[in-house]
Amino acid sequence: MKSGKTTIIVALMAAVAALTASAASAQTTTFQTYRCGDGTEFIVGFFQYDKRAHMQVDGKAVTLQKRVAVTGSRYSGGGVTLRVTKSATTLKVGKRPVTTCQL
Repeated sequence: MKSGKTTIIVALMAAVAALTASAASAQTTTFQTYRCGDGTEFIVGFFQYDKRAHMQVDGKAVTLQKRVAVTGSRYSGGGVTLRVTKSATTLKVGKRPVTTCQL
């Protein structure tokens, strides 16, 4: 009888592990940490099925909506604008001047 219970427990654990793995792979997230020329550091997260950028800057969480851009990507919201192109990444926070940032 013990081996039957053990088999059921092992099967349940395998099922939970499979569900957890598939849920994690279904929502792929990319987090990037940037350092800017003016000393600002920020973390930005991009979720696979979300066009917004989720950012932590100056100790505050900000969600940026994707905007139309001629080249690259542009996100803005809450007084923050993030531009990402092949040649540069720039950040504008509030009334501060635009600064160039690197990974």
